[in-house]
Amino acid sequence: MSLAFDGFPDPVRLTQAAAIAAARYRGRGDEQAADRAAIAAMQDEANRLAVRGIVAIGEGEAGASEVLYSGEHLGAAGGPAVDFGLDPLDGATLCARNQPNALAVAVIAGRGALLALPETYMEKIAVGPGYPAGTVALELSPAENIARLSKAKGVSPAEIGVCILDRPRHGRLIEAVRAAGARIRLIGDGDIAGVLFALDPTRTGVDLYLGVGGAREGALAAAALRCVGGAMEGRLVLDSAEKRANAARLGFADPHRLFTAEDMTAGELRFAASAVTDSPLLAGVIFGEGRISVSSIAVDSGAKTLRRTTAELADTAQTA
Repeated sequence: MSLAFDGFPDPVRLTQAAAIAAARYRGRGDEQAADRAAIAAMQDEANRLAVRGIVAIGEGEAGASEVLYSGEHLGAAGGPAVDFGLDPLDGATLCARNQPNALAVAVIAGRGALLALPETYMEKIAVGPGYPAGTVALELSPAENIARLSKAKGVSPAEIGVCILDRPRHGRLIEAVRAAGARIRLIGDGDIAGVLFALDPTRTGVDLYLGVGGAREGALAAAALRCVGGAMEGRLVLDSAEKRANAARLGFADPHRLFTAEDMTAGELRFAASAVTDSPLLAGVIFGEGRISVSSIAVDSGAKTLRRTTAELADTAQTA
């Protein structure tokens, strides 16, 4: 492990702060307030880190977002030069409704290690660790992917769990997966969580993620998959002239280009996610008598081991 990597701070500090801030708005029906609180908390925590950081993946492009925008400088003086990949609240609607799978996510990586994709949708397939390269592929049908994965796992298709966002656009995909004999976990939002479920099928019941979700969210989830030996493929959905023009401006003109986890993230990095609301992967933030419990997962490209932690922190802030 390089000295530069040793100098990367643990991004769990960022995700814990954002998760706590967002959790104070659970069930209040105000997505924007929850999102703003998470963004402010993550930005404040990032600016305390001894790094010279730049936002590679954040809340949007410069000019379109006032905070955590692509190119924004974060961190205190000194320390290593790093890139940040940040999603302070993936699943703002889930948080506002107090529904499962809302997460705060952060990646700290070497400079230039995170691919800043356009703000558009991406067709994705993702699988956790332990399978030979090429076991699943975006070019294959759902039935073929399920058959190949079940063979590699040594189980029947009926024992393969597939996570899909519950959207009208996925109607045919859902039918195809069920026809192939697999079982489905539908989620209402938060497709970073959906991909991360594949990291721990024993706990979540999810072996495979399929469907269309956010491209930048895909890149963040790819960081975790690459660290533990999982696999992901994605293709940008450029279904309008405006999207194609914006993608071309950012250097992504080819609508058929396939992105792997290795394309979207490279080099040394650290990934963390903290739960805002409960999920099969993690328990949501718990507020107690003067104490706050925050559950997180973390992984880095050096250790390649998924760490699950629960921090007990003093509650020094007044409830919003």
